[in-house]
Amino acid sequence: MFTFCADPSLLPDWQWFACYLTSGTHLAFYWSFGVVLLLIALTAPVALLFGFGGALAVRSHVAPLRGIGKTYVAMVRGVPDVVFFLFVPIAIDQGLEYLMHTVRCPDWTEPVRRGSDFVVCAQAKVPLSSSARWVHDVYGFVLALFAFAIVFGAFAANTLAGAMQAVPKAQLETGEAYGMTRRQVFRRILLPQMWVYALPGLSNLWMILIKATPLLFLLGIQDIVYWARELGGTKTSFYAYPHGDWRLWYFLAVLVFYLALTWVSDKAFNRLMQRLSLGQATAAGEQLRRQQA
Repeated sequence: MFTFCADPSLLPDWQWFACYLTSGTHLAFYWSFGVVLLLIALTAPVALLFGFGGALAVRSHVAPLRGIGKTYVAMVRGVPDVVFFLFVPIAIDQGLEYLMHTVRCPDWTEPVRRGSDFVVCAQAKVPLSSSARWVHDVYGFVLALFAFAIVFGAFAANTLAGAMQAVPKAQLETGEAYGMTRRQVFRRILLPQMWVYALPGLSNLWMILIKATPLLFLLGIQDIVYWARELGGTKTSFYAYPHGDWRLWYFLAVLVFYLALTWVSDKAFNRLMQRLSLGQATAAGEQLRRQQA
């Protein structure tokens, strides 16, 4: 990046570090922080959407729909997260490729499943082998996003279903007594009030989601943990570095990043909880009422 980086061996320490910390691999390391933040920012609303749908299914009066909701929640909660993080991207990837294979290669006579191998025609590859590198990266990121959303959506569904149950039934019955339909009671009474009961559980899920982002490494995405290990070592399978074992310092930087992110998140959730508790018939709401009295 700097003009004096042509021959780092002749540079004083501060210039050497300036060249070292602005190398291409370090720029990829810095970019990986943004990838993690982007994953969290996108996963949270998508997981909440899955969770909301799962909670409605669990509370549904239609038996098949209720069974689907309970199965989704129980299955994901009962299986280790790592299994789903590995299974979902593979299942989606092979499902898309099989669909493209049947459409684009109808004359294919050989079986797709050949023992442990999954073989489709070249035109059915998703994305195509000729696609740019960034297309493959975006595709892998989207698969990881769905894997995280499905797993955390199941936990969110359980949290939201419990929050809906926690809203006092007397308030719902009062709405019905005033002539509101079930949809109006849900939209005007149940939905606004459930969040104060759901927020503690959702905040815990947010923290767990942050802590789970290093699993991106298992999905083939070069996240901050991957680069901390690669850059901190003296030599890896791809790079050789002119320094000793610096993994301690790189992982310390990752540690500070996660601690700062969770600290900011905790402060934000506390502020949000205070706002949602105003006027609510909860312990937090009663405490705020006394403070304002």
